[in-house]
Amino acid sequence: MRTRTGSRLGRFAAVGAGAALVVGSLLAAGPASAHNYPVSSSPTEGSTVTEQPGTISLTTNDNLLGFGNGSAMEVSGPSDDPRYYGDGCSQLLGPTIELDAQLGKPGTYTVTWQVVSTDGHPVSGSYTFEWQPAAGQTLADGSAKPPTCATGAPGAPTEAPAATTKTVASNDAALGDILWIGVALAAIIVGAGVTLLVLRRRTPREGEGDDSDDDADGGESTASEDPRTDDDTPTR
Repeated sequence: MRTRTGSRLGRFAAVGAGAALVVGSLLAAGPASAHNYPVSSSPTEGSTVTEQPGTISLTTNDNLLGFGNGSAMEVSGPSDDPRYYGDGCSQLLGPTIELDAQLGKPGTYTVTWQVVSTDGHPVSGSYTFEWQPAAGQTLADGSAKPPTCATGAPGAPTEAPAATTKTVASNDAALGDILWIGVALAAIIVGAGVTLLVLRRRTPREGEGDDSDDDADGGESTASEDPRTDDDTPTR
């Protein structure tokens, strides 16, 4: 019986370890994979633009959240004499952030962006493109400092402290982490229950193996304890 018990405990430990590894992988990968990431932009990164784009945009893989000054976009260039273009009023359209802007002198331009992911985490980045205006294109003057949006449009930068956006994003991120932990714990409980049920069904009922052994031992004992033989049978 000790061998059977050890085997059951070994199977239980192996299944439990496997479940723990799977849940650990989900915990590690889940929150990270929830961050939004860019899938396209206009102008395209590294491209050469010859006509005024009118609108600069970046599209992510999922809808963006609008948290006050949590989303913003800036366009600056050329790299040798950078100035800022547009009015600073970026807009959110589902998974896209965009800014209306007219470009100035030819050269390399940089688009800098910041958005709030679906999971509440801020994500930011930048990319460049080449501006080589064709003949007849009207060039903008730009401004020496980044413009500030004065309309209060959704998703536009405001005068609110950056800490406000970070606090809101952190609260949402904490809620998302709690949900992931809850799902992981539920998976562990369900996995343990299923494992116990399987092992319980495979375990023989108490007494079944012992009865067969006792019957075999009992038969041998009866045969050995009977001292009579055919020669001892009295004759009449």
